[in-house]
Formats: sequence, C-alpha cells, structure tokens
Amino acid sequence: MASHRRPPQHRRTKSRTAQRGAATLATAAATVTGVIAFAAPSHADPAPTVAQVQEQVNQLNHEVSKQTDLFNGVQEKIEKLQKDSNATQDRVAQEQAAMSQLRDQLGTMASEQYRTGGIPPELQLALSGNPGDYLSRAQMIDQLDSQQATKLQQIAAQARMLQQDRAEASAQLAELDGLRQDLNAKKGEIQEKLNKAQTLLNTLTAAERQKVLDAADQADSRTTDRSSRDNSRTDLPNVPASPRAAEAIAFARAQIGKPYGWGKEGPASFDCSGLTKAAWAAADVSLPRTTWDQINAGTRVSKADLQPGDLVFFYSDISHVGLYIGDGLMIHAPHSGTTIKIAPISQMPFYGAVRPG
Repeated sequence: MASHRRPPQHRRTKSRTAQRGAATLATAAATVTGVIAFAAPSHADPAPTVAQVQEQVNQLNHEVSKQTDLFNGVQEKIEKLQKDSNATQDRVAQEQAAMSQLRDQLGTMASEQYRTGGIPPELQLALSGNPGDYLSRAQMIDQLDSQQATKLQQIAAQARMLQQDRAEASAQLAELDGLRQDLNAKKGEIQEKLNKAQTLLNTLTAAERQKVLDAADQADSRTTDRSSRDNSRTDLPNVPASPRAAEAIAFARAQIGKPYGWGKEGPASFDCSGLTKAAWAAADVSLPRTTWDQINAGTRVSKADLQPGDLVFFYSDISHVGLYIGDGLMIHAPHSGTTIKIAPISQMPFYGAVRPG
C-alpha cells in the first residue's frame, strides 16, 4: 500500500517559497542598487578657469573697495562723535560741579540767616528741591533779597544747561552704539567678500594665483612691464604743483612696497584713501577719510591739466584714488593682496581729479 506522502505538494510549496524569496532578494537588490546609484556623487562642477577666477576676483576687489569706503566713512563719524561725546561729558561734569558750588553758596546764606533768625521757606525749598520747580513761582523771588534771588536764578540756569547736556550726552552715546553696530556689519561684509576671493584663488596653482593678482590691477602686459620699471624710479617725472605736493609725493613714495590694508591709514599698511590722506597730512594738509569726500577737498582739475600731487579718482562710483606723480603715473594702494606701487592712471576708468592745498 502506498504511503500517504505529499512530496509533490511540498516541492511545489518550497518552489513557490524559493521563488518569493528570490523575487524579494531581486527587488531588494534592485532597490539597493537604485539607492546606491541615486546616492552616488554626481560629477563635480568643472573648476573655474583662470580667466573666470580673475574676473570674479576683480569684481570682488571692486566691491571691497566700495565697502571699505563705507567702512571708513562710518569710522570717521565714530571718531568725530566720540570727540563730541567726550566734550559733552566734560561739560556735564563741569556743570554738575558748578551746580554743587552754587548750592553750597546758597546753603552758606541759609546757615547765616538761621543764626540770625531762621531760614525763609523759600530757601528751604531751594535747598531741598528742583530749582526749576520753585523758580516758576515768581512771588518767591520777591520775598528774598537780591543776592539770594540771583543765586537761585543761577542755579536754575545751571540746572537747565545740565539737563540739556545730559540729554545730548545720552543721544550721542546711543548714536555711537548704532554706528559701532553698523561698522561691525560692514566689517563682516568686507571679510566675507575677501574670503570668497581667497576661496577662488585657492582653486589655482601658485603661479596662476600670482598671475591673477598681478592682472587685477594691470591693464595688459605692457602696463605690467612699465609699472615694474616705474616702481624703481627715484626721479620725479614732472615739477610738483607746490612744495607741499612734493612733500606728499615724497611720503607716498616712501610707502611703496607696504601692503594694502582695508580700513588702514598707516603706518604699516594703507588702503587707497588712507594713503592719500596720510601723504597730504605729511604736508600739513588735512583731507577727509573717504574717496567720496576727498574728491570735494580741493580744486577740481581736468585730466589734461594734471600736475604732480593731484588726487586722481577712478570708476563711476569714485571707489578708488591715487596720488598723481606726473608722466601719466600715480602712486596708489590697489587692493587686498597687493602692495603700494606706481602704476599708470590709464589702467582704470578715470573719473576726475582734485588739487588739494
């Protein structure tokens, strides 16, 4: 008798199970493969060419020049406001001392009256209250002798001055705080652009980086060669406009080779307007801090009438300035990553010129 076995059914079940397992594995493998394929890094964007880096770095340097002038303008306002605030604080201290002295004098009068017959109510109020409160009551003045009335009026006037100056000091301190916040914001913007420029430069070789830096403030190879020769010259190309202009040029020439530093006006580094300001300061001529203000600090002259010592300005936004030394040349602080040098004024879009002094 045949035994009751179900091998065929078992084999079919096993076969279906195996098929389901194989299908599951295949699906999983396909899924994993898809995930891996999806997660695999795509081809990286091609590195920018030297020309592209140069264009972007030039643009960033130009933006830094504009931001640096904004930074310098805020810094100049802070310095001026700080001086004004210090003067106001000094006045407040002096007025407070004068107020105390007047009160002491009035107190001496009151003590004397007390010894001779008691203190009048008016003086009691004066010594314990706000002079502005009781001086509004004119009838009290009539009850005091002229000397006491004069002291009370002096105290009231001093109190008004003190109150006004305290309010002014408070407003100045609040403005200073706002300007310092603005300064820090501009500093951050400048540093961000410089970091972007450096990141771009880091994609290049050392030789390519130097090429970009050299080209950033040179028009072409002929300009580069000429500028190199001009930086070694010791003679002045033309006669300066004045003895003071000669002093300014001599100062600027002595700074050649020092690094550009945004927001700096010496002695170790300079930005463009910091250099021209320091150069003319050496000739006892005070210039404003920014290019936008320096262009109004003297007599405007045409490009055809330039003389050594004149300030020459570039770009439509007046974001760069140099010190003209004659023969189509200037001394200037180009931009971050470079040094102070002699360069042709033709290498940048000319905006205008000013003769200080």
